Amino acid sequence: MDDRLDIYIGWDSREPIAYDVARKTLLERASIRVDVHPIKLADLVDKGVYTREIDPLASTEFTYSRFFTPWLAGYKGWALFCDCDFLFLDDVAKLLQYRDPEKAVLCVKHDYTPKATVKMDGKVQTVYPRKNWSSFMLFNCEHPSARTLTPEVINRETGAYLHRMQWAKDEEIGGLPETWNWLEGWSEKPASGTPSAIHFTNGGPWFKDWQDVDYGDLWRAEADKVDPDWKPI
Repeated sequence: MDDRLDIYIGWDSREPIAYDVARKTLLERASIRVDVHPIKLADLVDKGVYTREIDPLASTEFTYSRFFTPWLAGYKGWALFCDCDFLFLDDVAKLLQYRDPEKAVLCVKHDYTPKATVKMDGKVQTVYPRKNWSSFMLFNCEHPSARTLTPEVINRETGAYLHRMQWAKDEEIGGLPETWNWLEGWSEKPASGTPSAIHFTNGGPWFKDWQDVDYGDLWRAEADKVDPDWKPI
């Protein structure tokens, strides 16, 4: 298997600094070749490949566009998708050991029920089975089930079908260690060291009301390097 990785990070026009920090920390710690791409909804709309109606429950611009990852990768090789609200503290090369040609996708299989009813900038916190599984997905883009994620299917199918990974058989969904999608405010802190990838799923330090969160100081330090003049929104 090729020791390189295409990586697609969700991009939201309300929080570009979050994408910038995720990209920076991922690249700086990667020991393999990684090609990082933002998934920008406007670009997919302009190309005519994204035609879904606006969903009032969608909390980000990449709520559905994340599932274009295999298509964007040309249905070749392995590709990682993650939300923009990640802080990487470890080398993504370590993910390659979990690749399994029998699996269509790998993710952290959280059993997560959020405590709050509102997240980030006032968006409703929805609750559904397999929540947060789709926030960090390592796709086997050549797998037959991953190849069913065509623009037509992504535009047509329900959020439940996409996010609960009903496009793959249960046995085709592989697991990753929780350290790679460590949910701030939910996951237990490690006894030593730090998680591999911190997910500020409820809201991160780029929001004024989410300053006092675990590892927020590490995120702010990285944001200062990206843009010394950034301000919480």
